[in-house]
Amino acid sequence: MSLAVITGSAGLVGSEAAAYYAAQGWDVIGIDNDMRSYFFGAEASTRWVRERLASKYRNYIHREVDIRNTDEIVGIFRRAGNEIDLIIHAAAQPSHDWAATDPSTDLGVNTNGTSVLLEATRRYCPEAVFIYMSTNKVYGDTPNFLPLIELDSRWEIDPSHAYSEGIPETMSVDHTLHSLFGVSKLAADMLVQEYGKYFGMKTACFRGGCLTGPNHSGTQLHGFLSYLMKCVVSGTSYKVFGYKGKQVRDNIHSADLIQAFDEFYRAPRSGEVYNMGGGRFSNCSMLEAIEICEQISGEELDWEYVETPRKGDHQWWISDCSRFRSHFPTWKQEYDVRRILEEICEASVERVPVLRAA
Repeated sequence: MSLAVITGSAGLVGSEAAAYYAAQGWDVIGIDNDMRSYFFGAEASTRWVRERLASKYRNYIHREVDIRNTDEIVGIFRRAGNEIDLIIHAAAQPSHDWAATDPSTDLGVNTNGTSVLLEATRRYCPEAVFIYMSTNKVYGDTPNFLPLIELDSRWEIDPSHAYSEGIPETMSVDHTLHSLFGVSKLAADMLVQEYGKYFGMKTACFRGGCLTGPNHSGTQLHGFLSYLMKCVVSGTSYKVFGYKGKQVRDNIHSADLIQAFDEFYRAPRSGEVYNMGGGRFSNCSMLEAIEICEQISGEELDWEYVETPRKGDHQWWISDCSRFRSHFPTWKQEYDVRRILEEICEASVERVPVLRAA
């Protein structure tokens, strides 16, 4: 019997991974202490996802443990030992805005928590595959200095530029404004790489763009498409911050992301780094996303524009996933932006009474 340890198992990526592997017959140990509600308030709680996982899968075991707690994490890994085949580390403080309010907690969760997990893996199951959910914020605001062209509904890169198909892993992480969140995630990213290269462990960093799907407990500070659709269906006012609302994000459905994880698990490498997002297949500007949400829901969004963009926020981001595709050519995406938002809308409508109460 295969065993996976998944951190952030009630969050968007973690819950998708937990459900996927549990459905495949794996035993899954989920580690999640609902810190999302601490970061963003009760409306962002992931407890509803945790309860759904526990009720649906008898082979899912939940551990309400803080990843910074070395004794608790070591206990989990020591008891399971070499039975552990796969670790998916998706727990994080995920907002660059929130990080500035409490840098010590941000660093502790994102960097120290990752260190605790890596060392537990090295000591008790060194042959296991370790997948880390990193972020494109490790590149800081360097993407904002790309040659961008203003179109009617979006910013777009000069088509003659080398990054016209997306931003690759070769973009520098130096001499840039990262946000404190970007720094804590970059430090963890480097640790994951180093444990692969120095100790020969099977590790990979997936530097995500906008990760999304119906399991996302989106809030204003984190969860772009999820929170946007939540506002549309619940009648909540929405704020657009800067760049004329034309800032571009690529969006990858959590199910497509988990398929990428599984490809890596089946043919792992050491200390790998992959930019991972919707790419040219699935991307939109803020204005375009609002229009699609209104079309799908049949509701009009109440929104206002704030001139100042969020500090360190990207004006244009589309991932170049060609490195990953070159290593795993059978992987393909199933969800474009419209299909993603249709799923999110359906899930949001089901939870409208809860959303309005919050």
